[in-house]
Amino acid sequence: MDVPTTMSPAVFAAVLAAAALHAGWNAFLKVKLEPFLAMTLITGAGGVAGIPLLIAFGFPRLEAWPWLIASVVIHLGYYFALTEAYRRADMGQIYPIARGGAPLLTAAASIFVLREPIGLMAGLGIAVLGSGIMLIAFLGRRAQSKFDPVAIGFALLTAGIVCAYTLVDGIGARIAGDPHAYSAALFVIDGIPLVVVAIWLRGFSGLAPMREFLGRGFLGGAMSLAAYWIAIWAMTVAPIAIVAALRETSVLWATLIAVVFLKEPFVGARAVAAVLIVLGVVLIRLQ
Repeated sequence: MDVPTTMSPAVFAAVLAAAALHAGWNAFLKVKLEPFLAMTLITGAGGVAGIPLLIAFGFPRLEAWPWLIASVVIHLGYYFALTEAYRRADMGQIYPIARGGAPLLTAAASIFVLREPIGLMAGLGIAVLGSGIMLIAFLGRRAQSKFDPVAIGFALLTAGIVCAYTLVDGIGARIAGDPHAYSAALFVIDGIPLVVVAIWLRGFSGLAPMREFLGRGFLGGAMSLAAYWIAIWAMTVAPIAIVAALRETSVLWATLIAVVFLKEPFVGARAVAAVLIVLGVVLIRLQ
């Protein structure tokens, strides 16, 4: 299995686009629908959207299946942790924490576990970018909002889970030899467990509130599929740690969505954090 050491401009641009898509589907979790049901709808819709792609690309080779199954299990934990965090606090606070710790953890794991080299400039960029994200998280929340340690705990748990599934999917897609087949299979399979759990916990009648949001749910599912599909492909042609860090520029888009569409207040610290995030991206690009 070859280990990529650089990132081309095309891959760089694609990952930044995926970041915007990722922030977009996360915003759907804050519509007037309980976060657990919103996540169930988006996950199920992503699975449906992946079916024609799975037909087109087929299943990945057998060696990738342990990683594929592990990813589905880890993602299930991710959905529960993230929705519980969103149930307790604003997107503007939770999203940066949930995403901000992940690139730093992933970079450390890539170096010490995968033995994947990261250049000095890229490492500095990851650190600066991560610092900007965490600044948004801890200083960019509502001044009048109550600090909820449980919500922060779930957000930090989510960050750890993001690191785990990023590494698993990066390795799995490389072993599969075809990131497109791996991604299609992942989304189709991943679209099943959460829906089954929701039916078990709530019954079919408990899913009725989702009907009003079917259109937006399928749009969110398609955005989720596209965003992570790009990321999985990128991890087969570029270092996992750099892809993971660039994905978290989605925090800039999430902040914009939170302020403009979700009417969460703008806090000055977010502007400073945005500068740090952009600086981090520039440093990564200059590697």
